Amino acid sequence: MEERELVLAHREPVADGVVCLTLRAPDGGPLPAWAPGAHLDLLLAEGLERQYSLCGDPADTGAYTVAVLREPEGRGGSAFVHDRLAEGDTVRVRGPRNHFPLEASARYLFLAGGIGITPIVPMVAEAEARGADWLLVYGGRSRSSMAFADALAAEYGDRVRLHPLDECGPLPLDEVLGTPHPGTAVYCCGPEPLLAAVEQRCVAWGPGALHVERFAPKADADAGPRVAFEVELAVSGRTLPVPPGRSILEVVEDAGVPVLSSCREGTCGTCETEVRAGVPDHRDSLLTDEERAAGETMMICVSRSCGPRLVLEL
Repeated sequence: MEERELVLAHREPVADGVVCLTLRAPDGGPLPAWAPGAHLDLLLAEGLERQYSLCGDPADTGAYTVAVLREPEGRGGSAFVHDRLAEGDTVRVRGPRNHFPLEASARYLFLAGGIGITPIVPMVAEAEARGADWLLVYGGRSRSSMAFADALAAEYGDRVRLHPLDECGPLPLDEVLGTPHPGTAVYCCGPEPLLAAVEQRCVAWGPGALHVERFAPKADADAGPRVAFEVELAVSGRTLPVPPGRSILEVVEDAGVPVLSSCREGTCGTCETEVRAGVPDHRDSLLTDEERAAGETMMICVSRSCGPRLVLEL
Protein backbone atom coordinates (compact mmCIF):
# COMPACT_ATOMS: atom_id res chain seq x y z
CA MET A 1 0.00 0.00 0.00
CA GLU A 2 1.26 3.44 -0.96
CA GLU A 3 2.95 5.62 1.62
CA ARG A 4 2.68 9.39 1.52
CA GLU A 5 3.93 12.36 3.48
CA LEU A 6 1.36 14.61 5.08
CA VAL A 7 1.66 17.77 7.14
CA LEU A 8 0.31 18.08 10.67
CA ALA A 9 -1.89 21.11 10.03
CA HIS A 10 -3.53 21.29 13.44
CA ARG A 11 -3.39 19.58 16.83
CA GLU A 12 -5.86 20.12 19.62
CA PRO A 13 -6.57 18.55 23.02
CA VAL A 14 -10.08 17.07 22.97
CA ALA A 15 -10.13 15.32 26.39
CA ASP A 16 -7.82 14.53 29.28
CA GLY A 17 -4.85 12.79 27.69
CA VAL A 18 -6.30 12.84 24.17
CA VAL A 19 -4.99 14.98 21.31
CA CYS A 20 -6.69 15.32 17.93
CA LEU A 21 -4.47 15.59 14.83
CA THR A 22 -5.51 17.01 11.47
CA LEU A 23 -3.27 15.91 8.60
CA ARG A 24 -3.24 17.44 5.12
CA ALA A 25 -1.31 17.02 1.89
CA PRO A 26 1.63 19.46 1.58
CA ASP A 27 0.04 21.00 -1.52
CA GLY A 28 -3.43 21.07 0.01
CA GLY A 29 -4.72 18.59 -2.55
CA PRO A 30 -7.31 15.83 -2.07
CA LEU A 31 -6.49 12.65 -0.19
CA PRO A 32 -7.65 9.09 -0.95
CA ALA A 33 -11.24 8.48 0.07
CA TRP A 34 -12.22 6.54 3.17
CA ALA A 35 -15.36 5.25 4.86
CA PRO A 36 -16.36 4.98 8.54
CA GLY A 37 -14.35 2.32 10.36
CA ALA A 38 -11.13 2.97 8.42
CA HIS A 39 -7.79 3.49 10.10
CA LEU A 40 -4.52 5.11 9.12
CA ASP A 41 -1.00 3.84 9.76
CA LEU A 42 1.27 6.55 11.16
CA LEU A 43 4.94 5.78 10.51
CA LEU A 44 6.29 7.84 13.38
CA ALA A 45 9.93 6.76 13.44
CA GLU A 46 12.08 3.82 12.42
CA GLY A 47 10.35 0.75 13.78
CA LEU A 48 7.56 2.82 15.34
CA GLU A 49 4.30 2.39 13.43
CA ARG A 50 0.86 2.76 14.94
CA GLN A 51 -2.71 2.51 13.67
CA TYR A 52 -5.29 5.13 14.52
CA SER A 53 -8.96 5.21 13.52
CA LEU A 54 -10.06 8.05 11.29
CA CYS A 55 -12.62 10.11 13.20
CA GLY A 56 -13.28 13.08 10.92
CA ASP A 57 -15.74 13.61 8.08
CA PRO A 58 -15.25 11.32 5.04
CA ALA A 59 -16.71 14.09 2.87
CA ASP A 60 -13.71 16.30 3.73
CA THR A 61 -11.32 14.98 1.09
CA GLY A 62 -8.61 17.44 2.10
CA ALA A 63 -7.90 16.14 5.60
CA TYR A 64 -7.45 13.05 7.75
CA THR A 65 -8.29 13.36 11.44
CA VAL A 66 -7.20 10.98 14.20
CA ALA A 67 -7.33 11.19 17.99
CA VAL A 68 -4.56 9.70 20.10
CA LEU A 69 -4.74 8.74 23.77
CA ARG A 70 -1.55 9.05 25.79
CA GLU A 71 -0.87 5.58 27.17
CA PRO A 72 1.75 5.70 29.96
CA GLU A 73 2.16 1.92 29.79
CA GLY A 74 2.28 1.84 25.99
CA ARG A 75 5.13 1.04 23.64
CA GLY A 76 6.07 4.59 22.70
CA GLY A 77 3.70 5.52 19.90
CA SER A 78 1.34 7.71 21.87
CA ALA A 79 4.22 9.35 23.74
CA PHE A 80 5.83 10.23 20.40
CA VAL A 81 2.59 11.81 19.17
CA HIS A 82 1.98 13.77 22.37
CA ASP A 83 5.55 14.89 23.07
CA ARG A 84 7.26 15.21 19.70
CA LEU A 85 4.74 15.96 16.94
CA ALA A 86 4.14 19.66 16.38
CA GLU A 87 2.07 21.60 13.90
CA GLY A 88 3.95 21.89 10.62
CA ASP A 89 5.77 18.58 11.06
CA THR A 90 5.76 16.03 8.25
CA VAL A 91 4.21 12.67 9.04
CA ARG A 92 4.51 9.58 6.85
CA VAL A 93 1.28 7.61 6.61
CA ARG A 94 0.00 4.44 4.98
CA GLY A 95 -3.64 3.78 4.17
CA PRO A 96 -6.49 4.28 4.79
CA ARG A 97 -7.47 0.65 5.34
CA ASN A 98 -10.81 -0.62 6.59
CA HIS A 99 -11.39 -3.87 8.51
CA PHE A 100 -14.32 -2.43 10.48
CA PRO A 101 -16.79 -1.25 7.81
CA LEU A 102 -20.28 -0.06 8.61
CA GLU A 103 -22.61 -2.56 6.98
CA ALA A 104 -26.11 -1.67 5.83
CA SER A 105 -28.72 -2.11 8.56
CA ALA A 106 -32.05 -0.61 9.57
CA ARG A 107 -30.91 -0.35 13.20
CA TYR A 108 -27.55 0.09 14.94
CA LEU A 109 -26.37 -0.17 18.51
CA PHE A 110 -22.98 1.50 19.00
CA LEU A 111 -20.95 0.73 22.13
CA ALA A 112 -17.76 2.68 22.84
CA GLY A 113 -15.30 2.62 25.70
CA GLY A 114 -12.72 5.39 26.10
CA ILE A 115 -10.69 6.08 22.97
CA GLY A 116 -12.78 3.41 21.25
CA ILE A 117 -15.14 6.25 20.38
CA THR A 118 -12.88 7.29 17.47
CA PRO A 119 -14.16 4.90 14.76
CA ILE A 120 -17.71 5.26 16.10
CA VAL A 121 -17.91 9.04 15.55
CA PRO A 122 -18.13 8.86 11.73
CA MET A 123 -20.30 5.74 12.01
CA VAL A 124 -23.06 7.52 13.91
CA ALA A 125 -22.94 10.37 11.40
CA GLU A 126 -23.31 7.87 8.56
CA ALA A 127 -26.13 6.02 10.33
CA GLU A 128 -27.92 9.34 10.81
CA ALA A 129 -27.39 10.25 7.15
CA ARG A 130 -28.85 6.88 6.11
CA GLY A 131 -31.96 7.53 8.18
CA ALA A 132 -31.32 4.45 10.31
CA ASP A 133 -32.53 3.95 13.85
CA TRP A 134 -29.50 4.03 16.15
CA LEU A 135 -28.29 4.41 19.72
CA LEU A 136 -24.80 5.17 21.07
CA VAL A 137 -23.82 4.06 24.57
CA TYR A 138 -20.44 5.60 25.43
CA GLY A 139 -18.45 5.08 28.61
CA GLY A 140 -15.20 6.39 30.03
CA ARG A 141 -13.39 6.91 33.31
CA SER A 142 -14.78 10.43 33.70
CA ARG A 143 -16.62 12.95 31.58
CA SER A 144 -13.43 14.96 31.08
CA SER A 145 -11.65 11.89 29.68
CA MET A 146 -14.32 11.17 27.05
CA ALA A 147 -13.30 12.66 23.71
CA PHE A 148 -16.09 14.18 21.59
CA ALA A 149 -18.70 13.43 24.29
CA ASP A 150 -20.15 16.93 24.56
CA ALA A 151 -20.26 17.43 20.79
CA LEU A 152 -22.01 14.10 20.23
CA ALA A 153 -24.58 14.78 22.94
CA ALA A 154 -25.24 18.28 21.63
CA GLU A 155 -25.70 17.12 18.04
CA TYR A 156 -27.72 13.95 18.56
CA GLY A 157 -29.52 14.44 21.87
CA ASP A 158 -30.99 11.38 23.53
CA ARG A 159 -29.60 9.04 20.87
CA VAL A 160 -26.34 9.41 22.78
CA ARG A 161 -26.15 7.94 26.29
CA LEU A 162 -23.01 8.99 28.17
CA HIS A 163 -21.85 6.82 31.09
CA PRO A 164 -18.83 8.31 32.88
CA LEU A 165 -17.70 5.63 35.32
CA ASP A 166 -17.30 8.07 38.21
CA GLU A 167 -20.87 9.35 37.77
CA CYS A 168 -22.89 6.41 36.42
CA GLY A 169 -20.88 3.27 37.02
CA PRO A 170 -20.02 0.74 34.29
CA LEU A 171 -21.81 0.56 30.97
CA PRO A 172 -25.25 -1.08 31.38
CA LEU A 173 -24.48 -4.02 29.12
CA ASP A 174 -27.13 -6.31 30.55
CA GLU A 175 -29.73 -3.64 29.91
CA VAL A 176 -28.78 -2.89 26.30
CA LEU A 177 -27.72 -6.41 25.25
CA GLY A 178 -29.80 -8.65 27.50
CA THR A 179 -32.58 -9.04 24.93
CA PRO A 180 -31.52 -9.70 21.31
CA HIS A 181 -33.07 -7.39 18.74
CA PRO A 182 -33.20 -9.05 15.30
CA GLY A 183 -32.07 -6.79 12.51
CA THR A 184 -29.84 -4.69 14.76
CA ALA A 185 -26.13 -4.42 13.97
CA VAL A 186 -23.96 -4.00 17.08
CA TYR A 187 -20.68 -2.11 16.68
CA CYS A 188 -18.24 -2.01 19.59
CA CYS A 189 -14.75 -0.60 20.09
CA GLY A 190 -12.81 -0.10 23.31
CA PRO A 191 -10.59 -1.91 25.82
CA GLU A 192 -10.42 -5.69 25.86
CA PRO A 193 -12.57 -6.22 29.00
CA LEU A 194 -15.42 -4.33 27.34
CA LEU A 195 -15.07 -6.26 24.07
CA ALA A 196 -14.98 -9.60 25.87
CA ALA A 197 -18.07 -8.73 27.90
CA VAL A 198 -19.95 -7.59 24.79
CA GLU A 199 -18.95 -10.71 22.85
CA GLN A 200 -20.21 -12.91 25.66
CA ARG A 201 -23.59 -11.18 25.75
CA CYS A 202 -23.96 -11.08 21.96
CA VAL A 203 -23.73 -14.84 21.48
CA ALA A 204 -27.52 -14.93 21.75
CA TRP A 205 -27.85 -12.27 19.05
CA GLY A 206 -26.75 -14.73 16.37
CA PRO A 207 -23.84 -14.79 13.91
CA GLY A 208 -23.01 -11.55 12.14
CA ALA A 209 -24.80 -9.26 14.57
CA LEU A 210 -21.68 -8.10 16.42
CA HIS A 211 -18.81 -6.17 14.86
CA VAL A 212 -15.76 -5.27 16.96
CA GLU A 213 -12.40 -3.58 16.53
CA ARG A 214 -9.51 -4.24 18.87
CA PHE A 215 -6.50 -2.08 19.74
CA ALA A 216 -4.66 -5.04 21.29
CA PRO A 217 -4.75 -8.82 20.71
CA LYS A 218 -7.14 -11.10 22.56
CA ALA A 219 -5.65 -12.64 25.69
CA ASP A 220 -5.85 -16.16 24.25
CA ALA A 221 -5.29 -15.28 20.60
CA ASP A 222 -1.94 -17.09 20.32
CA ALA A 223 -2.97 -20.14 22.34
CA GLY A 224 -2.33 -23.61 20.99
CA PRO A 225 0.68 -25.70 20.02
CA ARG A 226 3.42 -24.24 17.86
CA VAL A 227 4.70 -26.86 15.43
CA ALA A 228 6.84 -26.61 12.32
CA PHE A 229 5.31 -26.48 8.84
CA GLU A 230 6.18 -25.38 5.30
CA VAL A 231 4.90 -22.37 3.44
CA GLU A 232 4.95 -22.32 -0.34
CA LEU A 233 5.10 -18.86 -1.88
CA ALA A 234 3.05 -19.18 -5.06
CA VAL A 235 4.22 -15.95 -6.70
CA SER A 236 7.94 -16.18 -5.97
CA GLY A 237 8.09 -19.95 -6.38
CA ARG A 238 9.85 -20.70 -3.11
CA THR A 239 9.10 -23.11 -0.28
CA LEU A 240 10.27 -22.11 3.18
CA PRO A 241 10.27 -23.99 6.51
CA VAL A 242 8.56 -22.21 9.41
CA PRO A 243 9.98 -23.47 12.74
CA PRO A 244 7.90 -23.48 15.95
CA GLY A 245 9.51 -20.35 17.35
CA ARG A 246 9.11 -18.10 14.30
CA SER A 247 6.22 -16.52 12.44
CA ILE A 248 5.51 -16.81 8.74
CA LEU A 249 6.16 -13.09 8.45
CA GLU A 250 9.62 -13.36 10.00
CA VAL A 251 10.58 -16.29 7.76
CA VAL A 252 9.33 -14.56 4.61
CA GLU A 253 11.12 -11.32 5.47
CA ASP A 254 14.37 -13.15 6.14
CA ALA A 255 14.06 -14.74 2.70
CA GLY A 256 13.96 -11.28 1.14
CA VAL A 257 10.34 -11.45 0.00
CA PRO A 258 8.67 -8.02 0.30
CA VAL A 259 5.51 -7.95 2.39
CA LEU A 260 3.77 -5.10 4.18
CA SER A 261 3.39 -5.37 7.94
CA SER A 262 2.83 -3.07 10.88
CA CYS A 263 1.48 -4.18 14.27
CA ARG A 264 2.94 -7.74 14.23
CA GLU A 265 0.30 -8.84 16.73
CA GLY A 266 -2.69 -9.65 14.55
CA THR A 267 -4.78 -6.52 15.05
CA CYS A 268 -4.17 -4.12 12.14
CA GLY A 269 -4.62 -6.28 9.02
CA THR A 270 -1.62 -4.88 7.15
CA CYS A 271 -0.09 -8.32 6.51
CA GLU A 272 -3.33 -10.02 5.45
CA THR A 273 -2.39 -12.57 2.79
CA GLU A 274 -4.42 -14.72 0.42
CA VAL A 275 -4.35 -18.45 1.10
CA ARG A 276 -4.26 -20.61 -2.04
CA ALA A 277 -4.12 -24.01 -0.33
CA GLY A 278 -3.98 -25.43 3.18
CA VAL A 279 -5.87 -24.64 6.36
CA PRO A 280 -4.73 -21.62 8.39
CA ASP A 281 -4.50 -21.77 12.18
CA HIS A 282 -5.96 -18.32 12.77
CA ARG A 283 -4.45 -16.55 15.78
CA ASP A 284 -5.32 -12.97 14.90
CA SER A 285 -7.76 -10.70 16.72
CA LEU A 286 -9.32 -9.26 13.58
CA LEU A 287 -11.08 -11.76 11.32
CA THR A 288 -14.68 -12.72 11.98
CA ASP A 289 -15.72 -16.31 12.65
CA GLU A 290 -17.13 -16.47 9.13
CA GLU A 291 -13.87 -15.22 7.60
CA ARG A 292 -11.88 -17.72 9.63
CA ALA A 293 -14.09 -20.58 8.52
CA ALA A 294 -13.69 -19.54 4.87
CA GLY A 295 -9.90 -19.62 5.24
CA GLU A 296 -9.35 -17.38 2.23
CA THR A 297 -6.91 -15.03 3.95
CA MET A 298 -4.74 -14.99 7.08
CA MET A 299 -2.58 -12.62 9.12
CA ILE A 300 0.90 -14.02 8.65
CA CYS A 301 2.37 -12.07 11.57
CA VAL A 302 0.72 -14.39 14.11
CA SER A 303 -1.31 -17.13 12.41
CA ARG A 304 0.11 -20.54 11.61
CA SER A 305 -0.93 -23.73 9.80
CA CYS A 306 -3.24 -26.55 10.85
CA GLY A 307 -1.40 -28.91 8.52
CA PRO A 308 2.13 -29.53 7.25
CA ARG A 309 1.89 -27.04 4.38
CA LEU A 310 0.33 -23.74 3.34
CA VAL A 311 0.36 -22.13 -0.10
CA LEU A 312 0.23 -18.34 0.05
CA GLU A 313 -0.12 -15.59 -2.54
CA LEU A 314 3.38 -14.21 -1.97
